[in-house]
Amino acid sequence: MESVSDAIIRFSDTLCNYPEFIMLIGGGLFFLLYSRFVPVRYFGRAIKALKKRDDSPGQISSFEALMGAIAATVGMGNIAGVAIALMLGGPGAIFWMWVSAIAGMATKFFEGSLAVMYKGKDSDGVVQGGPMYMITEGLGKKWKPLAIFFSIVGLVGTLCIMQANQLTEAIITTFTAPAGIATTNSLKVLIGTIICLIVATVILGGIKRIAKIASKMVPLMVALYFILVTYIIVSNITVVPEVFASIFRGAFTFKAGAGGAIGSFFMIATIGARRAALVNEAGVGTASMMHGASKNKEPIREGLVAMLGPAMDSGLVCTLTALAILVPTAAGSYALPEAGSSVKGLEIALNAFGAAMPYKIFNGTAGGYLLMVMVFFFAFSTMFSYSYYGTKCTSFLFGAKYGKYYNYFYLPMLIVFAVVPLQVAVAVIDLAFFFMACATMFTLLALAPKVKKAAKEYFGSNKK
Repeated sequence: MESVSDAIIRFSDTLCNYPEFIMLIGGGLFFLLYSRFVPVRYFGRAIKALKKRDDSPGQISSFEALMGAIAATVGMGNIAGVAIALMLGGPGAIFWMWVSAIAGMATKFFEGSLAVMYKGKDSDGVVQGGPMYMITEGLGKKWKPLAIFFSIVGLVGTLCIMQANQLTEAIITTFTAPAGIATTNSLKVLIGTIICLIVATVILGGIKRIAKIASKMVPLMVALYFILVTYIIVSNITVVPEVFASIFRGAFTFKAGAGGAIGSFFMIATIGARRAALVNEAGVGTASMMHGASKNKEPIREGLVAMLGPAMDSGLVCTLTALAILVPTAAGSYALPEAGSSVKGLEIALNAFGAAMPYKIFNGTAGGYLLMVMVFFFAFSTMFSYSYYGTKCTSFLFGAKYGKYYNYFYLPMLIVFAVVPLQVAVAVIDLAFFFMACATMFTLLALAPKVKKAAKEYFGSNKK
């Protein structure tokens, strides 16, 4: 059994490294050039597009779709993933996160546009969107096996293994362990059960309740996180210029020798860009399921709305986490662990926030407790939205009347994932994401000319 586990991990590490990097980042850069830099040229119009209302068939507004998509992507990766990127690639990794965010915005523009352009109907006749409908409606019925493939791997990829497991570990590290409570499987089951019950109160209400909660929760949690990190920055304002200088310096670090120079450059670029790509999920296809449910009849307008997602998660939120770690490091109150350290990403972030705000509260620091508040927000927001994605995949595979039953599988799994070892489970999830991205990116590339033609007409009509 151990050899099977090792084989899964090795296979995941192989596919989810450079192949995934080339597919997602390379594809994003292609879309950026192919669209003639839509994310840069029309960012202001994208914000204006959020204000427009439409009564077209759908379940939620474009704003609610964006908040639901961001709720899914702004999660533990924005904290733990960024910390790991800094440990492995140094400050320069953040620059490549920014590059990845812009490339991701271009990909999301095509995803959001196609989600509305090629909506389909489920077995109950309700209008739906997402990669499975892009494939069947855009590429044709003969491509339905690809849509089925996406939905099958989507059932696995949308399980919140990382969120349930890491949230449980964070609670134990921050609260129960310092209080002297022994860490047992029974404790993990109890924590997992509480997580399950909280998630159930939201997701059993369906997409409308998820979207309503997300539309209130996302702006609040991003605003609170912004305030928290701003305090850390202002408290150490003198080192901020050096922090930004280190980001740009580190992005183009070259070690001695041609081979070492090229290798170090690509290592830093890959670490930063890959972490950002996994955070914003551009090209994976998840967000298009949310945007496909929007009440919007204008594909390009939905594409503009969708591209704001990576700007928020890989751009703003990841940058906030990076600054919260790099600022106390530059100030000398914290030291990043060296690459290869066994320290976990969330632990790095908790220690950095604690060093930046060291005021003692009970058995911890103010910074550590405040970050844990954000961890709760981020983890639960992801678990809410991911349940909807799994429901959509189930409905496509087995029929709309069976979609709701996915949640009765999803919820108990949160308890299981709170207890089980993480490494193999994460490898399986990473593989599912890779295969989801294969199906989605193929579809986006095949249908990209349709979006380009529609965009030319939309922007040419001078719509505001």
